[in-house]
Amino acid sequence: MTRVLVVDDEPQIVRALQINLKARGYEVHLAGSGTAALKVAAQHPPELVILDLGLPDFDGVDVIRGLRGWTEAPILVLSGRTDQTDKVEALDAGADDYVTKPFGIDELLARMRAVLRRSGQTQEQPVVTVGGITVDLAAKRVTPESGEDIRLTPTEWHLLEVLVRHPGKLMSQRQLLTEVWGPGYENASGNLRFYMGQLRRKLEADPARPKHLLTEPGMGYRFEP
Repeated sequence: MTRVLVVDDEPQIVRALQINLKARGYEVHLAGSGTAALKVAAQHPPELVILDLGLPDFDGVDVIRGLRGWTEAPILVLSGRTDQTDKVEALDAGADDYVTKPFGIDELLARMRAVLRRSGQTQEQPVVTVGGITVDLAAKRVTPESGEDIRLTPTEWHLLEVLVRHPGKLMSQRQLLTEVWGPGYENASGNLRFYMGQLRRKLEADPARPKHLLTEPGMGYRFEP
């Protein structure tokens, strides 16, 4: 039974989540504030956290940072904040996905299943498939079905590697820029757009309609196997 911590101060949403999650076999723990969330998480270490950002005592982003100090459990933000800055800040703090209110319970459950699947995978995935192309992380080779390797520049390879090591996870622009280019490049979004375009031209069957290297407008990018 998967242990889920729901952190929200809206009684109607808490009740709806509690009923739906328990009906599907989840063990549910509740917290209505940031302080309570950290306390309950310490007492009953969660395997998944559903977190609202607008809490009565302090901001949900601080809860994410507090949890990330000791747990790798996936954190799914469920918030009425739709501003891109809030979304990026939550992702940079360590959230794994972001769903805006109002939301559909079926979508939320699907997002939960997705982050739980990913959390069960090791970070070291030696071989990943992108359409008909095989990415061998250990050998640093990208091979299509034709068998002749696709040449990538060091930057293209590094960007691809970061994405495919986190399948399905939304990676913010800041995360990608910091991991690939290093500190000081957090705002170099033009670099990211250029190299994502290069990767799509080399790896996607239809670069104009990518199926694997996806853009989440204003938020970041996602690799879907």
